[in-house]
Amino acid sequence: MAGWIKVYTGPMFSRKTEELIVELHRYMLAKKRVVLFKHKIDTRYGEGVMSHDGRKMNSTPVDSSEEVFAVGKGYDVIGVDEAQFFDHEIINVCEKLADAGLRVVVAGLDKNYLGEPFGPMPQLLAIADEVVKLTAVCTVCGNPATFTVRKVSDGKEVLIGGMESYEPRCRMHRLNISP
Repeated sequence: MAGWIKVYTGPMFSRKTEELIVELHRYMLAKKRVVLFKHKIDTRYGEGVMSHDGRKMNSTPVDSSEEVFAVGKGYDVIGVDEAQFFDHEIINVCEKLADAGLRVVVAGLDKNYLGEPFGPMPQLLAIADEVVKLTAVCTVCGNPATFTVRKVSDGKEVLIGGMESYEPRCRMHRLNISP
């Protein structure tokens, strides 16, 4: 199997994690050795990963990108959910794993709640062999949403949450919110 990096990206509620889980299940059906990682900072679903529509998959919570490499090199297919939470070393880890002939499938937000590039995602998008940019549905008008807006007042870049804290918005409505 040839090495490959695929990235699912877009705003919150755009099916990134769902697509990641579906793809990893397909590899499992093909009898490939599959592992899914998530950063320990994301405690929403215990040790597993779950999409907003309820799809679940067991995962390995890790503190660092180096752990992804150390454990991942023993598998055929490596999944990484919420890659924006990882340090920039995740870029080198994904490249090393793909260069070693492994499939790497990543999901993560391309932009933070301010509409700015988020963590290592811009570089992951640049090195990926395939990028799937998904959209959500704007909660104001129903048009395609490519932005995530925060509904609560908190200045930190990382605030773990769901619909209680964030909603998808289109370009026209991304600035029309008051926390």
